[in-house]
Amino acid sequence: MEAFYWLLFGWLGVVVAAMELSKTNRDRASTSSAFNSFKNNYILVYSLMMAGDWLQGPYVYYLYSQYGYGKGDIGRLFIAGFGSSMLFGTIVGSLADKQGRKRASVTYCITYILSCMTKHSPQFKVLMLGRVLGGIATSLLFSAFESWLVAEHNKRGFEPQWLSITFSKAIFLGNGLVAIISGLFANLLTDNLGFGPVAPFDAAACFLAIGMAIILSTWTENYGDPSDSKGLLTQFQVAASAISSDEKIALLGAIQSLFEGSISIASRLLSRPTPRVESYMQLVFTVAAVTLLLPVITSYLVAPSTVKGGSISFGGCIQLVGFCTFEACVGIFWPSIMKMRSQYIPEEARSTIMNFFRIPLNIFVCLVLYNVSAFPMTVMFGMCSCFLLLASFLQRRLMMVTEIHRSKSQDWTDMKERDTEAEPLNIG
Repeated sequence: MEAFYWLLFGWLGVVVAAMELSKTNRDRASTSSAFNSFKNNYILVYSLMMAGDWLQGPYVYYLYSQYGYGKGDIGRLFIAGFGSSMLFGTIVGSLADKQGRKRASVTYCITYILSCMTKHSPQFKVLMLGRVLGGIATSLLFSAFESWLVAEHNKRGFEPQWLSITFSKAIFLGNGLVAIISGLFANLLTDNLGFGPVAPFDAAACFLAIGMAIILSTWTENYGDPSDSKGLLTQFQVAASAISSDEKIALLGAIQSLFEGSISIASRLLSRPTPRVESYMQLVFTVAAVTLLLPVITSYLVAPSTVKGGSISFGGCIQLVGFCTFEACVGIFWPSIMKMRSQYIPEEARSTIMNFFRIPLNIFVCLVLYNVSAFPMTVMFGMCSCFLLLASFLQRRLMMVTEIHRSKSQDWTDMKERDTEAEPLNIG
């Protein structure tokens, strides 16, 4: 590995360490032992669930190619995964709200384990079934667990601001540290130990089974709206009505889809009342848009290196720094979007609405995968940059709507207080 990579990695490590050591009492909330136990349990489960997901990612395409499938067949397999997430996601999300988020989390484990098992077969139909199961599991991963956490946090009477602590720690470990370790472990199993490309999927199934055992033994059940009077279609109508009637929810869904279509600063930002998450996320989306535009700019302004296998070019250095900056934006995005979802999405249809948010994302991914040859790399980066800029504008709109709503609520409170003070004393 070249010195530039080591210097960049070392510099980033120093920055993260300095930020962590410079935390003050304002950045560290005083919490209870009961909450810490609850938080650590969720983070452990979430990390195991994400390990089961991260172990598979780098080797899905490689495994299919090892079975002799070309780009066309592999593209169809990937489309099946995203398509099933789009079609079945809203259904399993609604069932999670009605039948219980703990059950949905266990269902995620079982479904993803079955998906991992299909990777042992080279038959196209079996692999297609595995992709469909994986798509369903992905919908549960990004809705059921967060819905269970928010409901359980509120049910146990913990302080609302403590929820941000759990979000930021879960993302740092589950989407950051665990992702790195999972990649190294998968490489160790596949290349160094020679177990082959199926080994990461077997390891993922083991982690998922461990996580499922912890869920079954330590989690309690909670629901969105468990009433039998509401059928599946009614639950969809409730979710759709909530999205269409509340602009904040609609904007939040659009922002999430735009950013996903295209992890320790967040803990400090979320621990302070100012700047508010609706405010600083505008800057995050704008910076992310600029970083994804760098490959397009460098392709036109910086001459490519003519030395095959040589050192990293100047343009490559710029793109690598931009990529690291984008990853920092991703690290801020996840806990921040989780906090906003916990504030704005109604509890009775939380999982359903969260899966509604993923429909535009899955449609976009399926369209791009189906026509991947029609999109040059620079066009793809340009499209992602435009999405992020649009997300920044929508985030601005969300902040304005929130401020208007907050101002009206404050005016109503003040009016009620004035009316109370103006009431004459009833002296009998």
